[in-house]
Amino acid sequence: MKSLVLLLFAAAAFGQSGPPEFEAASVKLSTATQGSSSGITTDTGRIAARNVTLKRCIRGAYDIPESRILGGPGWAEEERFDIDAKASGPAGGQELMAMLRQLLAQRFKLSIHRETRPLPGYALVVGKKGIVAKPSQPDARSSTSSTRHSIDATGCSLDCVAMHLSEVLHAPVADATNLDGRYDIKLEWAPDDLQSQVFPAVEAQLGLKLEGRKVPTEVIVIDSVEKPSEN
Repeated sequence: MKSLVLLLFAAAAFGQSGPPEFEAASVKLSTATQGSSSGITTDTGRIAARNVTLKRCIRGAYDIPESRILGGPGWAEEERFDIDAKASGPAGGQELMAMLRQLLAQRFKLSIHRETRPLPGYALVVGKKGIVAKPSQPDARSSTSSTRHSIDATGCSLDCVAMHLSEVLHAPVADATNLDGRYDIKLEWAPDDLQSQVFPAVEAQLGLKLEGRKVPTEVIVIDSVEKPSEN
């Protein structure tokens, strides 16, 4: 009984502590040149985002592709930022994303709501010859970087791969492989014609396929947001 009381007390105390926050965070306009790579890297207790838009940050914080983030002002997908944030302890991936959600609410005054809409898109499935993407090492750090003609990631789930492909194709992509685990991804294509280049690249380089499909899709709608002050 004593243990139960202590457990309930701890749960109540945690509930009263409010959303998790970073101990320190810096948000600055990026000085990277046009066409530079961008992405968010996480390490134990830290996040480093380089040359990212607000919608890219929402994508990471809420684990949803940018094609499913609707509304908001033009600058939310045009202006780019560098963000460095540090937790007070050894926070992991999910904890860091919860802290990032709180940072966006505080520094960008971001307010959102969720909806489900049927949208045309693609299903990511295993190709005829099977997946050829390289499995990640168990202790691999999660890291992703993308350009107009490549996706480079380590410690990436196939749901994460689907999210990146959704960004490239500007359409919803759902992971329908039924495969768990994380992979190291190196995907490259010629940037001239996405439809003719990305689809064969996915099959040849990853052993996966994109099939056209219309599915109920969760979207995030931006209700309000403001530009942050730098610090």
